[in-house]
Amino acid sequence: MEKVKSFFQYNINLFNEAEISIASIILWIIIFTGLSFLLRLIKRISTRKLNDEDKGKFKPIFSFLNYFLVIAVVLLALQDAGANLTALLAASAALLVGVGFALQTFFQDIISGVFIMIDQSVHVGDIIELDGKVGRVENITLRTTRAVTRDNKVLVIPNHKYLTNTLFNWTENNKITGEGIKISVAYGTDIDKFKKLMIEISSKHPDVLKSKKPLLLFTEFGESSLDFLLIVFTDNAFKGGIIKSDLRYSIEKTLRENEIEIPFPQRVIHTSK
Repeated sequence: MEKVKSFFQYNINLFNEAEISIASIILWIIIFTGLSFLLRLIKRISTRKLNDEDKGKFKPIFSFLNYFLVIAVVLLALQDAGANLTALLAASAALLVGVGFALQTFFQDIISGVFIMIDQSVHVGDIIELDGKVGRVENITLRTTRAVTRDNKVLVIPNHKYLTNTLFNWTENNKITGEGIKISVAYGTDIDKFKKLMIEISSKHPDVLKSKKPLLLFTEFGESSLDFLLIVFTDNAFKGGIIKSDLRYSIEKTLRENEIEIPFPQRVIHTSK
């Protein structure tokens, strides 16, 4: 028994006056093993609702945390052994501050990416609008989100933008969206006939849903016009701009053929001699 006790109390000389016992080494190994197990448990809990692809994206984060854990345990063990770490920490403090500022945005992106994946607020295939730009999400990583715009350009969005800007997810509720077109006609227009024509035109477009009837809202009595908002529904929001353009061509042609006037503002100026 005495031999076992003396074995655990045996001190290993590290450098200068720093010494660490076998018992302390075993204790720090147990602490490291316990913290590593806790880290794996946190990883399993935080990613349990994610698919395999998204789980793989978290691997670099937990690898970094594991390395940080190793460094922290080693430094604490050295301090416990009597090593003077003050000089080392003081020398590296300025460097760590500079690196921290340089990586500030990088870590904001990573944290935002974690929130996006856990919260599931954005998915691949969603149509999103950010800073007035619209795109279909093609890929989500921990640092960036990549989306393709309507003119086939790749939009690379740093994930911290989601924390500082308002994000519109057009397809989060479902894939059906409403697209609006403003139309003005002259006073005196037969609005019943006008409404019938607009609904007919909209319903004929191949990308407008047949299961959800278009709406024509009477929005305003303007200064020189009756103002309406035509709303059509589609399950292809990414082509919303093209759909509205097609409808505007058809609307202009139909109004012209039916002699329905699209007014423009007029001003009458009276002058005195």
